[in-house]
This record gives sequence, structure tokens and C-alpha cells, in this order.
Amino acid sequence: MTAETPKVGIGIILVNSQGKVLIGKRKNSHSPYYSIPGGHLEIGETFEQCAVREMLEETGVQIHNPQVIAITNNLKTYQESGLHYISIALLATEYSGTPELKEPEKCDGWLWVDPTALPQPHFDASEQSIACYLNNTVCLSAS
Repeated sequence: MTAETPKVGIGIILVNSQGKVLIGKRKNSHSPYYSIPGGHLEIGETFEQCAVREMLEETGVQIHNPQVIAITNNLKTYQESGLHYISIALLATEYSGTPELKEPEKCDGWLWVDPTALPQPHFDASEQSIACYLNNTVCLSAS
């Protein structure tokens, strides 16, 4: 029997030419929270490879040159749900395609929103990552 360990989540802050970010309303384990697109890091993947794969799987959008901007230790999520995640957020401003709902069992739909007025309730790792983007800084957080 192996001990439980934190999982690694990857989130992508996709910013369009109007400065809006892509947000989805999650289902399942992250319900009823809004969040940036993302998923789990797979064995052997870089953060960037995972971000590209997850964005394509969830939205059909092809991102280019994503950059790590935040690492969060999501203790609030652990306290609320018992799920402990280390989340890596990447920023993408270069992309092709239009967001589509590719995984309707995981998300209700995608919205372009003003990053200073996020819909609520919002997943803590997503909210923390967007705050890093707005502050124009790389963040490390253990909240």
C-alpha cells in the first residue's frame, strides 16, 4: 500500500487580443467552481507539453509558447475536499482556433471574461494564478 501524495495540476491562462481570459464552469470534483482550462500532468510530460495537450483536449485551441507564471500549493482545496494539488499555471497569448466545448462531462462551457472581474465561485488555484498574471509577476504560493 502506498501513501497518498499531492497531484500535479496544470492550468492555462489564455488571454485574447481584448485582454480577456478563458474561463469554464467546472463539473465533477471541481464543481461548482469556475476555472481556467487545465488538467493533470502525465508521466514524462513537461509543463508546456501538458498545457498544449490539455488546452487542445478541452477547448480545441492550439496554444503556442506557453510560459510558467505561477506555482501554488492548494491547501484550501485540500481542506475543503481532501484533494491536495500542486498547481502550475502557464500563460498563453499566442493561439489558433476558437474555444469549443470538447469535454461536456467536465465543463459547462467556456467564457471570455475580464480577469479583474472573475465569475464566482472561482477555483482557488485559478484565481491565484490570474492574480499573478494581473500583477505581471511569477508567483509562488502556499495557501
